[in-house]
Amino acid sequence: MIRHTVCFALKHPAGSDAERDFMDAAMVLAAIPGVVRFERLRQVSPKADFDFGFSMEFADQAAYDAYNVHPDHVAFVRDRWVLEVERFQEIDYVAH
Repeated sequence: MIRHTVCFALKHPAGSDAERDFMDAAMVLAAIPGVVRFERLRQVSPKADFDFGFSMEFADQAAYDAYNVHPDHVAFVRDRWVLEVERFQEIDYVAH
């Protein structure tokens, strides 16, 4: 199992319609085959410099690789992520 996580800050004002629209648009990722336990998260620790996170799981590397090249993922990154995310940190985990 691979857990793919990303924490990020948006360019949009907090609580804005644009912020909500971005988070709603991200639900397209949950429908991509192989994605399990997709979560949209709000970061609450004062120790981190990010506002949101996405977390999802994949059964194996093949499922994760398929997700990365899936047209809906590619389109979301191109049309939303690149334009609206100010900064991010991506971390992928496997059980130890």
